[in-house]
Amino acid sequence: MRKLVTAAAVAAAATLTVAVAPSASAKPDTDCMRAGINTLKDAGLFSAVAKGGLPISTAVSVGVTPRAGTDVASLPDPLPLSVVLADHRAGERSLFIYPWC
Repeated sequence: MRKLVTAAAVAAAATLTVAVAPSASAKPDTDCMRAGINTLKDAGLFSAVAKGGLPISTAVSVGVTPRAGTDVASLPDPLPLSVVLADHRAGERSLFIYPWC
C-alpha cells in the first residue's frame, strides 16, 4: 500500500512540476528558489523537507500563501522538495506567494 501511495504522490508531483514550470522564454526565478532554500535552512527544516516533503501547513505557518485560483486540496501534502523548488522558480506563475521572494 505504501508503494502505491508513494507512486501516486510522485505522479501528482510530476504533474504539478509540469504545471508550474515556466515557459522556455521566461527566466526561472532562481533568486527566489535560493531564498526559499535559505529560509528552510535557517528554520532547521531543509533536511526534513528533503527527506519527507514540506507540509502545506508548515509553509503557511512561515507566511506562504496560496495564489488566487490555487486548489490547495488537489496538491500532494506534504509537497516534495522538487515541487517546492519548481514552484519558487515559477515566479509570478507559482502556486504560492513566498514572502522572501
